[in-house]
Amino acid sequence: MQIFRRTQTCMEREIQEQAGIIQNIINTYVDSNGKVQLCLPENFERVIIVASGSSYHCARFAAELFGSITGIEARAIYSSEFLLDSKIADSNDILYIFITQSGETTDTNSALIKAKEAGVKTLCITNKEDSSIWNAADYKVACLAGEEKSIAATKSLTSQMLCALLIVLKTAQNKGIETVDKIRDLKDIPDTIEKAYKLHPKIKQLARFLSKHRSIVMTADGSSYALAKEASLKVKETSYINTCSYILGEFMHGHVAMLNNKRSVLVYILNDELTYTATKNLNTIKECYNPPICVLGNRTNQVKSTFNIDINCQKPIIKTFGLLIVIQLLALEIALKRHKNVDKPHGLNKVVK
Repeated sequence: MQIFRRTQTCMEREIQEQAGIIQNIINTYVDSNGKVQLCLPENFERVIIVASGSSYHCARFAAELFGSITGIEARAIYSSEFLLDSKIADSNDILYIFITQSGETTDTNSALIKAKEAGVKTLCITNKEDSSIWNAADYKVACLAGEEKSIAATKSLTSQMLCALLIVLKTAQNKGIETVDKIRDLKDIPDTIEKAYKLHPKIKQLARFLSKHRSIVMTADGSSYALAKEASLKVKETSYINTCSYILGEFMHGHVAMLNNKRSVLVYILNDELTYTATKNLNTIKECYNPPICVLGNRTNQVKSTFNIDINCQKPIIKTFGLLIVIQLLALEIALKRHKNVDKPHGLNKVVK
């Protein structure tokens, strides 16, 4: 009897490469004394981070880190939105960061050119050295992810997020802020990713359940919101399911009515403890609409959930990387259940350099 074996997709292979890629980035950019070896400008007090697609979700993640670790005000903005502004802030104390996987993203590159014309300090995070954005930026950080063939960003995004974290830690070191514990925690990221890989059987079960729904709401609070936005994009672009993402508190202001559609399911993502307000909101949703609620992150008895997939990690920043892998595997499996081509979604193109 012949046994059918599914051909592994590029997306799946690239997800599986990430633990090794992350370890290589750490080895490359962090020396034996715990110092981050990146060339950054000093004396900036504000950061504006410009990106599109999944790279924008990295920008949201980075903006949260700048505020929480360094106390520097940071804002994430879509590249296309940035281009609509007639004038940009051009103070000497502002650093503009541009994030693009290929280094050839048209609107992000145009945004950098606009910033250069204003005479501000620019830095790029990209997976392609010697790309257009690499050559144009004043400062640059290479993601070291290798060629990404699947249209859906996986290893490039994880690498961008680690590079963004390293930029924040280098900024903290330049400001004299203690980073020893956070640098030490970096070594746990590859292990946390390996833990996520081992959850694949449970992820397949959740994917089977979610693949039958017409509408999926991805929601979160705080730093987890970047993950919710990425989860929404990943499922949408690979499975064509109607997904949307909201900060949980904002979702309660009218948007929650979409749960009157009985084919809707709510996925809540958290990398830290469930807050009192989040508990109250989720229980209100359960009482009023009774949708299936699936929780990715910390297990809790405070909210009745249909599914819960958690990673054993007590450090929110590190756990973020593990949950990102869970999200990627979930999008992969939902698409496969719906018989979609995850590497080349219909109507989407990608610059691969």
